[in-house]
Amino acid sequence: MDSSYDKQHLANSINESDETITSLDLTSYQLHDLDSIDLPPSLVELDLTCNRLSQVDPRITLLSNLKKLSLRQNLFDDAGIECLSHSHAISCLEELVLRDNKLMKIPDVSIFKNLLVFDVSFNEIPSLNGLSKVSNTLKELYVSKNEVTKIEEIEHLHGLQILELGSNRLRVMENLETLIDLQELWLGRNRIKFINLCGLKRIKKLSLQSNRLTSMKGLEECVALEELYLSHNGISKMEGLSTLFNLRVLDVASNKLTAIEDIEKLTRLEDLWLNDNQIVSLEGLLETVLGSRETMTTVYLEHNPCANSPNYTATLREVFPNIQQIDAQIFA
Repeated sequence: MDSSYDKQHLANSINESDETITSLDLTSYQLHDLDSIDLPPSLVELDLTCNRLSQVDPRITLLSNLKKLSLRQNLFDDAGIECLSHSHAISCLEELVLRDNKLMKIPDVSIFKNLLVFDVSFNEIPSLNGLSKVSNTLKELYVSKNEVTKIEEIEHLHGLQILELGSNRLRVMENLETLIDLQELWLGRNRIKFINLCGLKRIKKLSLQSNRLTSMKGLEECVALEELYLSHNGISKMEGLSTLFNLRVLDVASNKLTAIEDIEKLTRLEDLWLNDNQIVSLEGLLETVLGSRETMTTVYLEHNPCANSPNYTATLREVFPNIQQIDAQIFA
């Protein structure tokens, strides 16, 4: 939708609309600016995802009712969004999405005292410096796919529930101790060698896929954990799992495992991903998965030596009476 006719039609439809409009979605219009667009002062949500914008329209900084602003997938650099840091009119903003732009630093968002969601993923940010100015009201923080080397300046975010730092250059899990309400921690595609959850016990979802782990130790106290993703590491032994009674999803695919272990007491497992390991035999499997026989619905064991046994599928279906999927094979 990038012809001049389409843009003029868009402008007319907005300009003729009721001035009490609260939501405006301009996604994928390939706009280079908003000169032809009216921005009603009643706007609560403004979505400018997937355009060609490089400068924040000054009128946006006057929208005193604005709660949600998405500038995702545009051409903004640090200077292009600087005016947002100085506008008291939009200081009640609760959600700011700057994902997939050209930012080189964490922008100053200290003016937003009620911020709940902050997303600067898919930029070129080398450091978390600046996060110390983010309001402690924040619930969700996304800084994935940047160049970050250290977890820092987040200690004051006591109410944070989701932290996404995947696809960076992190080597150490640190400075998480004060995030007492954290429920989701996403650290996939980094360079982390050891699991250190810094005493946090409320985490429900944890991803450390594609790191440099050789051990699963460090999870024992995460009793609230429901989903655990550890695929594509160098883990040789399943351990530290027996206390994770709430675990529903366990992904340890593409590691160096030779046996299925330490899940006998788990009674809620539904998805078990063990493909691309070195598990030789299914002997003793019944005892190993005794607690989750009835709940298991999906098992991946392909690309293990045991998957070549003649009774592979039949054995798994016998062990798991309610199984719905084995590798790519789905059962009615």
